[in-house]
Amino acid sequence: MEIDYKSIGNRIKELRTAKGWTQARLAEESGVEPSNISHIERAATKLSLPTMVSIANALGASLDELACGSLVKSTHIYAGMIDSLVSDCTAEELKAISEVITAVKSALRSKG
Repeated sequence: MEIDYKSIGNRIKELRTAKGWTQARLAEESGVEPSNISHIERAATKLSLPTMVSIANALGASLDELACGSLVKSTHIYAGMIDSLVSDCTAEELKAISEVITAVKSALRSKG
C-alpha cells in the first residue's frame, strides 16, 4: 500500500479548520514553515515523519489519525470518527444515520 498524501493533507486541513486555525496558526504551533502547510494540505509535497509528528502534536491528534487512509489497520480510527460525528445526535438523527449506514454497507458489499 502506498502512502496517500492527499488523504493525509485533507485530514490535517479538517482537523485544522475544526480548531478554527489558519494555516499560519498551524505553522506557528507546529514549527513548520507556513508555505509547507499549504503544500502538505494540497499534497503538493511529501511530508517527513518529523513534520508529521510536529503537526499531529500541534493538532492534538495521533499519527494514525492523520495517516488512517494509508493504514491497513485503521478500523478503530474510522469507528472513532463515526462515534465523534454522532455523539451529539438525537435519537431520531441516530435512527436516520443508522438507516443510511445500513443501506451504504449493503450496497458496498453487493458490489463485490
